[in-house]
Amino acid sequence: MIQTTSLRFTYPDTKNKTLCFPDIVLPPKKDMLILGPSGVGKTTLLHLLAGLLPPKIGDICIANTCLNRLSRRQLNRFRGEHIGLIFQKTCFIKSLTLLENLTLRERFSKKKGDRYRKEELIMHLGLSDLLHKKVYQLSLGQQQRLSIALGVIHKPKIILADEPTSNLDDANCKKVISLLKKEAQICQSNLVIITHDHRVTAHFSNHINL
Repeated sequence: MIQTTSLRFTYPDTKNKTLCFPDIVLPPKKDMLILGPSGVGKTTLLHLLAGLLPPKIGDICIANTCLNRLSRRQLNRFRGEHIGLIFQKTCFIKSLTLLENLTLRERFSKKKGDRYRKEELIMHLGLSDLLHKKVYQLSLGQQQRLSIALGVIHKPKIILADEPTSNLDDANCKKVISLLKKEAQICQSNLVIITHDHRVTAHFSNHINL
């Protein structure tokens, strides 16, 4: 479950302009689409939900844990175990293989590795033939699928995706959304997608506009 109350955030270099966000109440295993044009604070909201930024005021609770009350060390541990992040810009070590990146992500989560889970995920995302390729040898589409794998391999309680369909054609847009929703079902997670891409709205009934 995700619940936020009275979230406000101010960047220090914006002459005290404060971003104000609507309250969110998202029951377990449900998904949500957060829409808005560039510059309204979509990525800031995602970073707040992930505990990467502290709110100026307000509360963020995930799975009955209030992020505001955690120490930095506790927050890092909680994020590693329970939050899956899929950034707009891919985040992995390109000099390592696909398999090495996945193994490294498992270690960060502090959870015991599940070989079956890894094999299932790799097969589902169509990455089985690429395990021993260096990431820099992969196409952009393959790197994007790897980003999804890195975000969900540890079965997080919440999956946060930032503009996952940007720069994709219609066919690949549908494919990525389908993959994310399928993985959220497998993980029994909340899925929150932040985007300005209105093609995605047809796949979600729960919307918030910023």
